[in-house]
Amino acid sequence: MILRSELVAYAHHYLACNEFSDYAPNGLQVEGVDSIQRLCTAVTASADVIKTAVDYRADALLVHHGFFWRAEEPCVVGMKKTRIALLLQHNINLLAYHLPLDCHGEIGNNVCLAKRLDIELLSRHSVGGNRDLLWFGKLAKPLTAIAWQTRLSQVLDRKPLLVEGGSHLISQVAWCSGGAQDLIESAAKLGADAYLSGEISERTFYQAKELGIHYFAGGHHATERFGAQALGEHLAERFNVTHRFIDSENPV
Repeated sequence: MILRSELVAYAHHYLACNEFSDYAPNGLQVEGVDSIQRLCTAVTASADVIKTAVDYRADALLVHHGFFWRAEEPCVVGMKKTRIALLLQHNINLLAYHLPLDCHGEIGNNVCLAKRLDIELLSRHSVGGNRDLLWFGKLAKPLTAIAWQTRLSQVLDRKPLLVEGGSHLISQVAWCSGGAQDLIESAAKLGADAYLSGEISERTFYQAKELGIHYFAGGHHATERFGAQALGEHLAERFNVTHRFIDSENPV
């Protein structure tokens, strides 16, 4: 068991939250019980995830996508009211970590993707003032676009959408989890043969074709399942708390 204040302070330091300019507050977003023994993690603090955390009798729910986004309606009404009311009713703390959880070098979404895909990390790059957001590396051996699509399907449990940027093999790759499709030009400038992110826009199709880079949209949720889970496991081991990862059926 650990005091909420101690866990929040540790996570804030471990994830270097002060070094990021983010779209939502990182850290404690909804205050619950003072001490934490049962920790749940998930990608998004949806109503279904919160209900599952209630069933697990969680003291805290730690997610990648929490509340209070920059362009979000600030009033606590409707869907947001329902979610927050559930947390408050059951005295569950909500912690959320966005960009710090994407970029962390040990348990972040990007490093977890690299480990699962056997990518040798060559460099990490800052984007928009946020460090280590775009990652660049090398595959163990060159693969065709279709072969790497198959490998991604195995790791992500879904078939990624592929836009082929030519007929070339893939040796060097760039990646950024989530909704980072607009970093495709930066990936091409690094010399990547392929770029992996979560989502795709209409313009991404033409960018991939004209830049000559294969683009893989692996799914926003699918590419960000690993970081929160890894952070939960790290906290459980360090502070002797129990941990459960709550996954969701999200095809996006």
